[in-house]
Amino acid sequence: MSYDPYPPHDSHRPDDVHSSPDPYTPYDPETANYTPYDHAPPPPTVTYPWQPPPPPPERRRLPRRPALGNHSDLRILRGAYRRQRRVATSAALGYFCLFLGLSAFAPALMTSTATDGVPTGLLLALAQLPVTWLAIALYERTARRRVDPLADRFRRQAELDARREAAR
Repeated sequence: MSYDPYPPHDSHRPDDVHSSPDPYTPYDPETANYTPYDHAPPPPTVTYPWQPPPPPPERRRLPRRPALGNHSDLRILRGAYRRQRRVATSAALGYFCLFLGLSAFAPALMTSTATDGVPTGLLLALAQLPVTWLAIALYERTARRRVDPLADRFRRQAELDARREAAR
């Protein structure tokens, strides 16, 4: 004979205070002689009691010297990088938004034929790829000319500071 851990709702045991013959009978705390807080919850246990407790976290010591670099240097580098991203993004997105605006507000221009029956809209759409390549080239050029020299200068200065500190 098997035991069913989940008996049907309509089963009523007369010796059980919590079960009632009618499942829609509201719970009445006055007549019930059990409260959910009659016993304390069990103490928390370790999931794997055979493992040793974790070691206490190490206390980190503050460095004796200030951090390498100067905050103004990092601000200059972030500003150059931010300008670089803005220029390249505005070049690509600007052309795309121009194309969308012409498509929405100048359909006569977009449907007119440019050469040999090819619509102007198709030519402008195909020009998006070279414009994207131009934006990538512009991004790389400004990185090489403006951002990379700043980063190299700050890197050399940090290495020099580290060597000076190691010599002390």
